[in-house]
Amino acid sequence: MLNIQGLMKQAQMMQRKMQEAQEKLAGTEITGTSGNGMVSVVLTGKSEMKKISIDKSLASDDMEMLEDLIVVAYNNAHAQVEALAEEGMKEATGGVNLGGLKLPF
Repeated sequence: MLNIQGLMKQAQMMQRKMQEAQEKLAGTEITGTSGNGMVSVVLTGKSEMKKISIDKSLASDDMEMLEDLIVVAYNNAHAQVEALAEEGMKEATGGVNLGGLKLPF
C-alpha cells in the first residue's frame, strides 16, 4: 500500500521548491540584444520590460529597421526568461517532467 503521508510530504516539498523558483525568477533581470548590441531590452523574470536602450546612431536610420531590432531584442530576452523558468522548474521538481507545466507567470 502507498504511503500517503510520504507522498503528501513530497508534494508539499515540491510545491515549496516551485514557489522558491518562482520568487527567484521574478527577481531576475535578463538582457536581450539585437543589431550587434545596438538595441538592448531588459526584462524581469516575469517578462515585464524594465528598460530599452537604443544606440543613438539608429535614430537617423530607417524606423522600420529600428522597430524590427526592438522586436528581436525583446524576443531574445524573452527566450532567455523562458529557458531560465524551465531550468527552475526542473530544479524544483527534481527533474520530474510535469507535461509542459510552466511557472505561473
